[in-house]
Amino acid sequence: MDTRLKPVGELLRAWRERRRLSQLALSLDAGISTRHLSYVETGRAQPSRETLLLLAGELEVPLRERNLLLLAAGYAPIFRETAMQAADFAPIRAALERILAAHAPCPAVAIDRHWNLVAANAGVAPLLEGVSPALLSPPANVLRLSLHPEGLAPRIVNLAEWRAHLMARLDRQIAESGDPALLGLRQELAGYPHPAEAQGDGALGELAVPLRLATPGGVLNFISTSMVFGAPRDITLEELAIEAFLPADDATARAMRSG
Repeated sequence: MDTRLKPVGELLRAWRERRRLSQLALSLDAGISTRHLSYVETGRAQPSRETLLLLAGELEVPLRERNLLLLAAGYAPIFRETAMQAADFAPIRAALERILAAHAPCPAVAIDRHWNLVAANAGVAPLLEGVSPALLSPPANVLRLSLHPEGLAPRIVNLAEWRAHLMARLDRQIAESGDPALLGLRQELAGYPHPAEAQGDGALGELAVPLRLATPGGVLNFISTSMVFGAPRDITLEELAIEAFLPADDATARAMRSG
């Protein structure tokens, strides 16, 4: 954790401004006075641990950052971060494996908060043929795999459209979290060669942005869905997400069934 913490009031104000809330709106949501919130933000008042957690909850601050708020206010962190391979995490690993396996033969991956690959099902490996081994070395990053010129990018038929979709998701994540690692990843991705303009992709593109991937057996068309675990109390669990891909047409569904 960063030991050079800013004052807790300054951190709270930054989260409030990131969420585009006024002091009045936040104080009403949290059920505290606007004056007290103002005093907390300016350092004239020290928030209790309960008030700090209440404000963090209203601001939807990630658990990792709630620990930093607690530290900045002089309190001990309360949210733990369990290693993926820890014994306590076994039920989550089992659930993750069941979800990924159930989605096969369609591809699905589990990622962490920085889009690093945590797990993948059997449907993913065949789609990665020809990808540079360097991009597959742990920790393999899913966005880098998708958009790097030595990754999947040359085989993505609608690369400009798919890239715009991924970059927009990343931008929203950066705006919500303020994570400098994600900002660095975005700067890297922005430097990759890419088509100048995203074009619409027919009738399907009117509903959702598809992933159209060229393979030796023809073009596969997928739509994607994202899943997170509900009501997490652990940092690792909160930061896990599952990205699953579903056939967008009958030909792709047949190709998935036939392997």
